[in-house]
Amino acid sequence: MSAGVLVWIEHHRGQIDPISWEVLGAALRLAPDLGGGVDVVVLGEDVDDVAQQCVSCGADRVFVADDASLADSRLEPFSAPLVKLVQSVHPQLVLMGATNAGLELSAHVAARVGSAVAADCTELLIEQGSLVARRPVLVGNAISKIAFSESTPRFATLRRHCFEPAGRDGDSNVQIIEASTEISEQDIPTKVLGAESSTSDVSLTDARVVVSGGRGVGGSEGFKPISELAEVLGAAMGASRAAVDAGWIPYEHQVGQTGKTVQPDLYIACGISGAIQHLAGMKTSRMIVAINQNADAPIFGWANYGIVGDLFEYVPALTEAIRNHQEV
Repeated sequence: MSAGVLVWIEHHRGQIDPISWEVLGAALRLAPDLGGGVDVVVLGEDVDDVAQQCVSCGADRVFVADDASLADSRLEPFSAPLVKLVQSVHPQLVLMGATNAGLELSAHVAARVGSAVAADCTELLIEQGSLVARRPVLVGNAISKIAFSESTPRFATLRRHCFEPAGRDGDSNVQIIEASTEISEQDIPTKVLGAESSTSDVSLTDARVVVSGGRGVGGSEGFKPISELAEVLGAAMGASRAAVDAGWIPYEHQVGQTGKTVQPDLYIACGISGAIQHLAGMKTSRMIVAINQNADAPIFGWANYGIVGDLFEYVPALTEAIRNHQEV
């Protein structure tokens, strides 16, 4: 049976990455035009719960590879069952999230089956009967249109927050099919010795609100009001490269071309001038608020709202106003 679209469900030890629902939503909208249904594949150890979450989201079949070798994300054990699955179900299109794991895995599997990848796509659509994708290029200053060849399978990774997520009220009687793991632990050259997780409760790439600080905060202590504003908003805390390079905040908070790309509903830039490197990671945010003492800072050219003033005056005032509003 040929599938219209095959979707890899990304998760970490049972916690599904929200981007997987967005990818699945895109697949469900495209599949009818591609002449098939939607299959999803779940890889991991003890992933029955993950598979059950997928059966009510509109997929036609759920393929599950469950093995101890798949407990952690590693290229070799993850790619082996995916390659075999692609070769057996013959999907028109294979979709993954444009995460670190998705970008690596999609490129490897595509190369193994003799295909290529359209990476970091912000739009997928059918034009004149052909599948095309759009993706930002030149640090987001232009949009590239990619026309897929008619040969299959075709691969694409999708940027976060650009596609409507799949619903959770579909048919719960979907077939769950066991997939072969294809590789034994002794044949895997990479080993996971340990893992450290961020102390932040809010993922920067998943956050709907991001509050970032730049060179204008003046030092590590300057991130205290940034952190307090992020806390009252339930937001993630970001930073510019200048602040990270100065050692004021860890790299995991960096937004920009050499950091993370975010597209929240609200991005608050505090003491950030708006260098092109930083803009590349956040300028597609739905709403941008900038606070900077320099009225000529480039960030104001992208901001929906701007405050020319001292962030140490305005950020605490904004935090207090939000707290008072929440208490009402």
